[in-house]
Amino acid sequence: MTSPEIASLSWGQMKVQGSNTTYKDCKVWPGGSRTWDWRETGTEHSPGVQPADVKEVVEKGVQTLVIGRGMSEALKVPSSTVEYLKKHGIDVRVLQTEQAVKEYNALVAQGVRVGGVFHSTC
Repeated sequence: MTSPEIASLSWGQMKVQGSNTTYKDCKVWPGGSRTWDWRETGTEHSPGVQPADVKEVVEKGVQTLVIGRGMSEALKVPSSTVEYLKKHGIDVRVLQTEQAVKEYNALVAQGVRVGGVFHSTC
């Protein structure tokens, strides 16, 4: 199963190949995507992306996880989250969201089992 491409990105809107949903923030993995609802884990810009935010994507068997920190990189990624991913043998890439989407789509094109969590505003 391959990871879906991010079809489009603009401020506050993301479209993922194979989904009719327009996402503000989303999680993607080989074979699927869904809304990333920060309220599920109490996520805020600071301290940022928690291990609980990425656990679902990790459990989908990804090799690489791309984290989009927002258009202005307001979303933080604490070292505890990076360490959690590395402990699970996952290559992690933390980037500004536009760069993260480019990186993610490049990995999809290479056939990597890649997942992502993307914040499409600040």
